[in-house]
Amino acid sequence: MNQSAPAPFVYNPPLEPYLSVLHVDEDLLIVDKPSGLLSVPGKALEHSDCVESRAQKTYPDARIVHRLDMDTSGVMVLAMNAAAHRHLGLQFERRKTQKTYLAEVWGHIAEDEGEVDLPLICDWPNRPKQMVCFENGKPALTKWQVLDRRDQTTRLRLFPYTGRSHQLRVHMLALGHPIIGDRFYANGEALAASSRLALHAESLTLHHPVGGERVRFEAACPF
Repeated sequence: MNQSAPAPFVYNPPLEPYLSVLHVDEDLLIVDKPSGLLSVPGKALEHSDCVESRAQKTYPDARIVHRLDMDTSGVMVLAMNAAAHRHLGLQFERRKTQKTYLAEVWGHIAEDEGEVDLPLICDWPNRPKQMVCFENGKPALTKWQVLDRRDQTTRLRLFPYTGRSHQLRVHMLALGHPIIGDRFYANGEALAASSRLALHAESLTLHHPVGGERVRFEAACPF
């Protein structure tokens, strides 16, 4: 039986709330990004609405430091000046930040915790999809911990030690448990089990650009 072709993608980001601010000071703007909103503008004019453009309407100097996938929700930091942007950029580059994510995956994972250490590379003919590649892939490490086993799914807390594109999505797929609602890597029941990608950036810990104090920001999980 042939599966019908996927419906063409239409960008229709949520408008309420327009921008959910968790914290703001002279150097940092912390927001809770909704699923369905781009982090930065896409190439097409109709993909211009994004976290950065929305933030700049209220905070004209706000600049993006890192990205979340459009389908992922949760904590993002923007810099409020050039010095903070440099400081934060180096923290991400040198892996001085810590992130936790919540995910709901299809099926039941037998173990209570573990890790996936698999190198990733862009699946070029099928971009933006990524894939495991031992020859040319970049190192990628994700630790995971089971929080709850439900009827058909497992709820996890994920700890990425690297920040590769689609890392958590591909690593969960490699475990045999795709994240539910994942339009790139799940299909059948796993895709239909959620109206959105069940992946949320729960917390972000970093050094404040002024003074270096270790600060942690959290966003409540919407699923």
